[in-house]
Amino acid sequence: YSMAMPPPLLRLHPHRLLPRLRRFTSGPVLLRLNPKSLYATASTSQAAPTPPPQPPPHGPSLRRGRPTTGHPPEAPLSFSRTFDLAALRVPAAACASLERRLRGHLLNWPRVRNIARLPNDDGDGLVSLPTSPGSSSALPPTAVARREKLAREFNARGFVEFPILAKMSRPAGRTRREMKGRAAGGKETKHEKDKVYVVEVLEQGGEDDEDEWKGLVGEEGFGKGAWRGEPTRLLLLDEGHANRRVDELPEAVKVVLEHEANQGGPFAYELVQCQLTLFYDYWPMNEVLEALLPEGIIIPAGFETVGHIAHLNLRDEHLPYKTLIAQVVLDKNKPKIQTVVNKIDAIQNDYRTMQLEILAGHDSLVTTVIESGLRFQVDLATVYWNSRLSTERQRLVNNIFQNSDVVCDVFSGVGPIAISAAKKVKYVYANDLNPAAVEYLEQNIVLNKLERKIEDFNMHDI
Repeated sequence: YSMAMPPPLLRLHPHRLLPRLRRFTSGPVLLRLNPKSLYATASTSQAAPTPPPQPPPHGPSLRRGRPTTGHPPEAPLSFSRTFDLAALRVPAAACASLERRLRGHLLNWPRVRNIARLPNDDGDGLVSLPTSPGSSSALPPTAVARREKLAREFNARGFVEFPILAKMSRPAGRTRREMKGRAAGGKETKHEKDKVYVVEVLEQGGEDDEDEWKGLVGEEGFGKGAWRGEPTRLLLLDEGHANRRVDELPEAVKVVLEHEANQGGPFAYELVQCQLTLFYDYWPMNEVLEALLPEGIIIPAGFETVGHIAHLNLRDEHLPYKTLIAQVVLDKNKPKIQTVVNKIDAIQNDYRTMQLEILAGHDSLVTTVIESGLRFQVDLATVYWNSRLSTERQRLVNNIFQNSDVVCDVFSGVGPIAISAAKKVKYVYANDLNPAAVEYLEQNIVLNKLERKIEDFNMHDI
């Protein structure tokens, strides 16, 4: 159509209109369409490429933060991400109340506490304001040097009067064991190996800084007094406040801090810059798999749990990466999951057993399943078990079976229905074609103390 011509008329019948039209007309309906606008819309939708997924603007994500370098892509250390944050260092006694009042301005990330504790901060860090550098009584420049100086000058009576110094000089038993282990073999302790995140305070020293006391209240910030040997904590602020000065904080934060300082007691705070590092154990399974698998592959999200075994049904596109997927599933579901298997073929035998391939974890397929308060021993290599039928089994026992019934379970397997029914009905006869299933059925009867209410058979024809 030429642009000089009027738009064409499209003739529609009333009964073919969309259901949104509440009132129908008795005759045909005429709609005017503009061919130019329709053509422009169609061409635009065809030419627009699919944009790549963008990382979220806020919050933790593997696509944000600074990754560590020098590690293979599948190594756990390659999933470490570092984020720049700001934190308020406040007295430990005021930390809980400040957290409640500043909740909306804190970090509030999943599995990351808004309160962080500095290493060895038990009140021994800041004792008093330093004297001038030229004074002979000036304290040593670092906390370690101050501690060594106090340790040399104090006698046994001083240790009694200053228990914190004694605690520093004689570390706790766990600390001694960790130091001994690192000195002996250089290996990480269990606590260090399984940590999820760590907060590190950045050094803020510069040419204009005379000592480490720069930035205390009285020089930058509100409040009065100074650190008087009491323990302190870090309140992690929202990531939007990173690399800001005290005067750039929101007015609501300033009001809360000023109100706390006017309560009457000595109060001090310090705005520090820190780094939050999230390790491999922090990230959920789907996010790790999304980073490992090629783009466009559907991320396997679920699996069937049978005791300590995770049963996967991987697609053909997942098979080249099956070992990697299984290891991530094992890592992210410990200690509940200890073995990861994948079904490699459909059920084709009379015993309905599945051919499973062990991908990660222990080699044994024997496990114990707890269902409705009952325990069942199962060997997935020789018997059939389906955890997804647990709801249907419980419905039969609760709604169908009566207390006076005698139940005959001719395909009992290892006894999930027979043993559950025996807790309610008068008597149960259980049979299965698979001799291995009958063997486990007998073990489960004894395990649940129901020998007097169940009789088992291994018969082909009933």
